Amino acid sequence: MSKEDDGHSIPNTIYDYHTGTEYKKGRFFGKGGFAKCYEIINTSNNKTYAGKIVSKKLMAKQNQREKMTQEIQIHQSLCHKNVVGFHGFFEDSLNIYIVLELCRKRSMMELHKRRKALTEPETRYYMKQILNGVNYLHHNRIIHRDLKLGNLFLNDDLVVKIGDFGLAAKIEYDGERKKTLCGTPNYIAPEILNKKGHSFEVDVWSMGCIMYTLLIGRPPFETSSLKETYSKIKKCDYRISSNISSSAKNMIMLMLQPEPKSRPKTEQLLKVEFIVNGYCPNNLPLSCLTMAPRYDKLEMSSRKPLLEANHQSARSPYKALQDSIAAGLAGAVAPSICQFDSKGNFICLRAMLLKVCFGFDFFSL
Repeated sequence: MSKEDDGHSIPNTIYDYHTGTEYKKGRFFGKGGFAKCYEIINTSNNKTYAGKIVSKKLMAKQNQREKMTQEIQIHQSLCHKNVVGFHGFFEDSLNIYIVLELCRKRSMMELHKRRKALTEPETRYYMKQILNGVNYLHHNRIIHRDLKLGNLFLNDDLVVKIGDFGLAAKIEYDGERKKTLCGTPNYIAPEILNKKGHSFEVDVWSMGCIMYTLLIGRPPFETSSLKETYSKIKKCDYRISSNISSSAKNMIMLMLQPEPKSRPKTEQLLKVEFIVNGYCPNNLPLSCLTMAPRYDKLEMSSRKPLLEANHQSARSPYKALQDSIAAGLAGAVAPSICQFDSKGNFICLRAMLLKVCFGFDFFSL
């Protein structure tokens, strides 16, 4: 028995007696909650999957079996490029096995640990995919309820795959509000903590926490104690540093609103300025798992980086101060931001070219 098995017996060869498929147990990936995750290989075609394996000893209570059944029912109904693929499930006398798409580049939590803060184009690249996946879930009346970096997986092409539907729930009728206290502390929405009932809006809140973490390098409400974290969440008390663009800040603020009804829907978020106007790479190199990309080496239009560069240089000096989002939501007016001046930039550029090419100063004429 391997160290990872920890008293939980998982055979080296696993049989699905209903289909006659044989799997060989491979590498151990990790564990969480009731499940352990291994690489499993179909011996007939050498296709590799992720095997989510749950001991039947841990499924003794009726509610635990019902939760497992619900997770399987929800996940097997889904098919989207940004959702971990579901390939089947079966059981033997010891365990329940769920066969899933293998995401070899692990989760975005590992990416976060290695990189901390990402660049804005990278964040845009990942957030677009997360939004598309969550939009698909919501259109199918599914709330994930545990969106976090550890449940966002990356395949070999660094495509985001939403996984782990252990806390997911289906909304059965319009206006239904779920009551279960669930989620992960740094990503949990205030209405869950306040036990007011919750719906799709909790996923939007979690995406706000995810985007903040990607850009800033730490979760927005993280503290040294759970009590303090929950207190800050309930008060929507967090701060954004000055080194991100106004469009990124605005998108985070839209998602992290204390009143659930004020948060945009996923299809609205796909149309906000940060998503539609900034440069977004079509793909990212694997080197981005450990270091920031070289955008001069990526396929990049000439105009969008210039716009972003001018936007960066035009930021108000007041941005050096940290803005209290709680105060902003209470009605504080943010300092105005200088806008991109295309005519002024053209005149300056023409003057520079005249000076370089003909040796005289345009502004002295």
